[in-house]
Amino acid sequence: MTVATSLNSRAVINSTTIHHEIENIAAKGTQTYPFYYVFNYQAFYIRSHKELVSCVGWTTSDELYSCSEDHQILKWNLLTNDTSLVVRLPEDIYPIDLHWFPKAIGGKKQTQTEIFVLTSTDGKFHLTSKIGRIEKSVEAHKGAVLAGRWNYDGTALITAGEDGQIKIWSKSGMLRSTLASQGSPVYSVAWGPDSDRILYTSGRQLVIKPLQPSSKVIQWKAHDGVVLKVDWNSVNDLILSGGEDCKYKVWDSFGRLLYSSSSHDYPVTSLSWAPDGEVFAMGSFNTLRLCDKTGWSYALEKPNTGSVFSLAWSADGTQLAGACGNGHVIFAHVVEQHWEWKNIVITLTKRRTMQVRNVINDAVDVLEFRDRVIKASLAYGHLVVATSLQCYVYNSRNWNTPLIFDLKEGTVSLILQTEKHFLLVDGAGLYTFSYEGRLISSPKFPGMRADILNAQGVSLSNDTIAIRDKSDEKVILLFDALTGKALGDGKPLTHKLEVVEIALDQCGPSTERKIALIDKNRDLYLTSVRHLGREPKICKMGSMILNMAWNDVANILCGIQDNQFTVWYYPSVVFTDKELLPKTLYIKDGSEFSRAPHILNYVRTKVTLRQGDGSLVYSSVPPYPALLHEYSTSARWEDALRLCRFAKDQSLWACLAGMAVANRELTTAEMAYAAIGELPRVQYINFIKEQPSKESSLAHMLLFSGQVQEAEATLLQAGLIYQAIQVNIDLFNWERALELAVKHKTHVDTVLAYRKKFLQKFGRKETNKRFLQYAEGVEVDWEKIQAKIEMELSKEREKAANASVRSSLASRR
Repeated sequence: MTVATSLNSRAVINSTTIHHEIENIAAKGTQTYPFYYVFNYQAFYIRSHKELVSCVGWTTSDELYSCSEDHQILKWNLLTNDTSLVVRLPEDIYPIDLHWFPKAIGGKKQTQTEIFVLTSTDGKFHLTSKIGRIEKSVEAHKGAVLAGRWNYDGTALITAGEDGQIKIWSKSGMLRSTLASQGSPVYSVAWGPDSDRILYTSGRQLVIKPLQPSSKVIQWKAHDGVVLKVDWNSVNDLILSGGEDCKYKVWDSFGRLLYSSSSHDYPVTSLSWAPDGEVFAMGSFNTLRLCDKTGWSYALEKPNTGSVFSLAWSADGTQLAGACGNGHVIFAHVVEQHWEWKNIVITLTKRRTMQVRNVINDAVDVLEFRDRVIKASLAYGHLVVATSLQCYVYNSRNWNTPLIFDLKEGTVSLILQTEKHFLLVDGAGLYTFSYEGRLISSPKFPGMRADILNAQGVSLSNDTIAIRDKSDEKVILLFDALTGKALGDGKPLTHKLEVVEIALDQCGPSTERKIALIDKNRDLYLTSVRHLGREPKICKMGSMILNMAWNDVANILCGIQDNQFTVWYYPSVVFTDKELLPKTLYIKDGSEFSRAPHILNYVRTKVTLRQGDGSLVYSSVPPYPALLHEYSTSARWEDALRLCRFAKDQSLWACLAGMAVANRELTTAEMAYAAIGELPRVQYINFIKEQPSKESSLAHMLLFSGQVQEAEATLLQAGLIYQAIQVNIDLFNWERALELAVKHKTHVDTVLAYRKKFLQKFGRKETNKRFLQYAEGVEVDWEKIQAKIEMELSKEREKAANASVRSSLASRR
């Protein structure tokens, strides 16, 4: 189902009002709501350039510098709508590219004076101060210097020239190395997210070159015409390219094509990622387009500007500026974002105004803010809004009195919500707040770069924060949400491959918290967050998983699996009875979805998905599994059985079997297994019921779930040596059985007898030296062995009976 809206935007161009129709399609939101973008733009012509504007760059979120072939550098103030001349450049300097020295690294302000690099057609780049004074000019290339970019921490500058060379310079302008040399001009260049790789154009090809000399270079044909512009985002690690074939494309960092646009009327002359990596802007002749990170278009504008040669986003990602071929500078800002939760729809009508509408009674409230809205999130009955200086927290029952607190320096790039609190991420760090505005915790770890965290790499639950480590993407860092300290012994969770997405479940006690992760092979795994010193058991749930989401009221997981929509009704069954997992799935054929759908949220029984073309589709999931989770949590096993009998669904019975085993509710488990025809398991459950003591029953329950070491440890701790030996004999762990018998000086003959019987059955002779050694000195007599076993079992029954009597007497007292 496509959700679309048509709106008007206005642009004042030479005192003439022009109306443009905007097609607007629902876009991806964070958490439990979709939102929409409309691209509103305006052009200021208080003072404009006389010639083509070649480049623009923001100093703050409200101040921009522009350079033109008229040799002027102008400063634009968006608060006062004033434009002033900064400096008139020498007549021989025709500027091409401008890039400001990074102001902050990881939230810390740089001490260096505000300077920018300006490249020009005379083969030089110029380090220029904010007042327009050229501090240093450096001869860099033969022919024009087509691009100049600082890396993310400002320690290096890269330039690309018409002479086909790419050079790296120190921040003071000293040549460090020539990275590449080719026969064709390098039109555009970009740094990789960690400043350890370079992306550049080479005719119709794109090249990713690591700075390490021995590392592998990735090169591929990207366009059918010369590639004119590239950009690489540090948050989502995706690459943009645009070329003379009039197309723009989205790639991953391995050179795999994720999206290719249809051909436009004119070449793509500019591209720019928004700082948070959720959207990007594309410029062409009389064309300005806003697109989602997956490639499809939110809005298309046709301003009368000529070619848009350069695009730049403000640091907070709310405003965009474009350098135009007709001498004008165009400014655009994002409006008409929508957030939805249950019966509440919220719209950002202006940059500082939101409208709240209750769709049940059509009541409307208007929320006014002092500063520009940067990020917002609506979930769990609360609206959290971050402006440039403050954070507003609204309760959905009262829109009149928000809780307001000031924000530290740094623009908020991500808001995550749970039922009890929310997480703010800015350039300086991560902060957990209660809905009363109290700072709960602020987790920190070595090498933390909060400025490049995104929703796929951070997850929040009521008690846990999980963060994928960007320096080693196999590692997931786990923190207590209430204290900010690392969980357990501080050892992070380490997977065997790089992790691309993580998600914590939202329900149940903290001791049972689970985390789902998708690795770069697109395999889905589930593991426990709190594993009490043991090595965590990471279980595979499925393959070819594109994305996933947890339900908000029950620990049910859904995902896009290859060409189908899959729901794991009870993912934790993988820890109790792995063979039940396929029987607990709900699968829908993917034919109702278009290519590459993305799950936005899973609320109650409704899953919202974004299709490859940007349209929204909704898929419903049966309500019974969530009800079954509720009955299991509150130990209402009779109600759970009645629900399964009513629904007559095999997957529900399988879920109930897993839940009952996990809670050691053997009678319910027996009935559930019988309902799905698992007779061997029914027999084993009866065998567990017949065990002479609680310790033996517990050990066999652990064996049922495949936890052999835990079962053995339970028996040994209870002093049931024979039972521990017998468990290993039953599992054919002969070495371990003999080791226990020798260590505890009992039942060595039992182990040897069973071993001999096992070998005779298969017609084989003993070859193990240890068994041969003990066989010489130990007599095997089956009658004596049976008598010893009976004595062990009767002693265990007597011990269990005495313990039962003692507990009943204690309860009477």
